[in-house]
Amino acid sequence: MLGIISFVGFTVLVAVIAWWATRKTDESSSDGYFLGGRSLTAGVIAGSLLLTNLSTEQIVALNGSAYSEGILVMAWETLAAIAIVITAIFILPKYLKGGISTLPTYLERRFDVGVKALTSGLFLTGYLTVLLPIVLFTGALGISSMFGLPEMLGISEWAAIWICVWAIGVIGAIYAVFGGLKAVAVSDTINAIGLLIGGLLIPIFGLIALGEGDFFAGMHQLNTAHPEKLSVIGGAESQIPFATIFTGMMLVQLFYWGTNQQIIQRALGAKSLIEGQKGLILAAFIKVLGPIIVVLPGVIAFHYFDGNLTKADQAYPELVAAVLPKPLVGFFAAVMFGAILSSFNSALNSCVTLFGIDIYKQFINKEAPEIKVVAVGKRFGIGLAIVAMCIAPFLYNADNIFEYLQKLNGFYNIPILAAILVGFSTKRVPAIAAKVGIIFAFVSYLSFVILEAIGVEFPHFLHVMAIIFVVTVIIMLIIGKMKPRETDYVLEYTKDVDVTPWKYVMPVGIIITVVVLSTYIVFR
Repeated sequence: MLGIISFVGFTVLVAVIAWWATRKTDESSSDGYFLGGRSLTAGVIAGSLLLTNLSTEQIVALNGSAYSEGILVMAWETLAAIAIVITAIFILPKYLKGGISTLPTYLERRFDVGVKALTSGLFLTGYLTVLLPIVLFTGALGISSMFGLPEMLGISEWAAIWICVWAIGVIGAIYAVFGGLKAVAVSDTINAIGLLIGGLLIPIFGLIALGEGDFFAGMHQLNTAHPEKLSVIGGAESQIPFATIFTGMMLVQLFYWGTNQQIIQRALGAKSLIEGQKGLILAAFIKVLGPIIVVLPGVIAFHYFDGNLTKADQAYPELVAAVLPKPLVGFFAAVMFGAILSSFNSALNSCVTLFGIDIYKQFINKEAPEIKVVAVGKRFGIGLAIVAMCIAPFLYNADNIFEYLQKLNGFYNIPILAAILVGFSTKRVPAIAAKVGIIFAFVSYLSFVILEAIGVEFPHFLHVMAIIFVVTVIIMLIIGKMKPRETDYVLEYTKDVDVTPWKYVMPVGIIITVVVLSTYIVFR
């Protein structure tokens, strides 16, 4: 009962603080609602980025992968720091210079409205069918396991997941649809602090329990019992073969941190380029520590439960319930709940933004006032949330949620990343090249997934992503050579924000990159 009281109390406290901090924000305008009035500072950006990323599809699913594979899956975390640094130095300045609020908006300016429609459609389809349901399902699994809801309520685990999915979905929709980006970002920042504290406590208590009360004995057992679990070099049959780090892995990271609307929208809301770069660099630094929270507990759980769990994705919530002192379970569940809401309402807010600005305003009602665009976007978000809540529970029988997530993301991350990077790096590649490239990449990856499902053997899906990306870029460049634009494209400075760069962004970024590469030497 104490755990439930602390869970409810902390959740309500965060909601009240978020309301108080955003009560004066003008959310009748697009910038006010979608970008928090372009007022976000470095700390808020970093906290929101981390909690948006560190949700249950990371904490629960990646620890589940670590339970099965060991620390080699930390590549999803550590290499993210390098991608964030690249975004801070090279990509964010272009976004802020152009006053861009959505990525499809940039593609419309660089190419045309048809490219914008294709990318908006890909984003919305991917969020609806992949990201939102997975966040809801893994969140429901985590909350249900930590509180033991099936036993508490006398229902099946399947029924408990349905209840949790709808509870998370309804509350998350209220945050995202009625609060706008600033409410999401403020609540994220508060929960990020709790998540970092609670997330670091889990491996500490886990090692103490593993060592039967002795932290260092637990460390010794972790280092000696199964040393293969502490190698970052994955073999050909592993979830992440080492070679994939140099191919599709970095492309996935660049898309996620540099071009994914759900993530980059936080930096787009920065009050200046300096604040945006500081926020990204701070997030990159903390991301280096990410494996302590999202990988190490999974390895500890493997030792603690002797590898006997029926589902790997239960490793993290089961470890929390087993080793965390009972008075802290409610607090940590509340923080986890905040992390779940963060990813869900962040993706939902991005969907509302994409639909309102890129589809409704562009194609349905060009003359709509901004207050109408926001209102229509909110109604669309409510409908989207309901559909995602209906889909999520049916992921119950999936084997490896994190790998499933990354594989399906290829439908939209490779086409969009190719279009954006070619757009940034060239001046004469025309709109037809982007359209052909996006369609080619989507159809190629769809063919790969279908053929693999019926038994055709392929290289690892990360290698396939890299191959399709390279071919897509080549196709776009060839079309650009054969049928170039008549004039060079020039990104105009809108003067919406100050784009003076932070003078330390390059040296600090280099230091973070060196630290990441060092981890592969230490744990080779």
